[in-house]
Amino acid sequence: MVLLFSADGTSFLTVISRKKLSTHLGELNLEDALEKSYGDFIETHKGEKLFLIKPPVGEFIRRLKRQTQIIFPKEAGYILMYLDIFPGAKVIECGTGSGSLTTVLAHFVGENGKVFSYERREEFASLAEENLKKWGIRERVEIKLKDIEDGFEEEGVDAVFLDLPNPWDYLKQVKKALLPGRHLGAICPTFNQLEKLVESLKKEGFIWIRAMELLKRDIRPSPGKIRPEDNMIAHTGFLVFATLINEK
Repeated sequence: MVLLFSADGTSFLTVISRKKLSTHLGELNLEDALEKSYGDFIETHKGEKLFLIKPPVGEFIRRLKRQTQIIFPKEAGYILMYLDIFPGAKVIECGTGSGSLTTVLAHFVGENGKVFSYERREEFASLAEENLKKWGIRERVEIKLKDIEDGFEEEGVDAVFLDLPNPWDYLKQVKKALLPGRHLGAICPTFNQLEKLVESLKKEGFIWIRAMELLKRDIRPSPGKIRPEDNMIAHTGFLVFATLINEK
């Protein structure tokens, strides 16, 4: 996987192969990149240079093929920090969707970690698997086609994240799977869902309940006329975090 970046700021995320790539800058022979290193460039048939950049995982999930609303990099980074995801961690995710957060979690748990991702819809699970293969970390994820009403198959995991319309219905299942002192995260699109989840977390004995909305505004880096971009990524959901404790 490589990010091809041109002088005019245009970029293309692609897999290096023996194929050709047609762009407005001209046709690229991707085979030319096989003997190049990150930081080098290849040229189109018009002589336009495109530099080979190692793509960050955030850029990959922003562009991945999707059939669902995804968790964006602005939320994913916060989730990593406040679920305390570390190399070797075992993490449950419920609501695989197109696999954006799945990819991020798998990237950061590393080769010795594991992500157990639950999804009810086969077409979503298949797409997520395709995206994980593109990023080269399919083996770090177990995708499970099942409803979690009867509980998770894992116990003693380091973190749980719920991306579901009704996360409050599955808090008892979370308590059986999550290590005490570790953290649960969830995303809610509306205030009504947020309020119901917070109330349910308190009833189930979770502590350190936090909720937030993250807004992102890019700045146009043009010397002499630096200003905010016209569009911004505003509301994409409310994040909720809570911590499980021993009730004994």
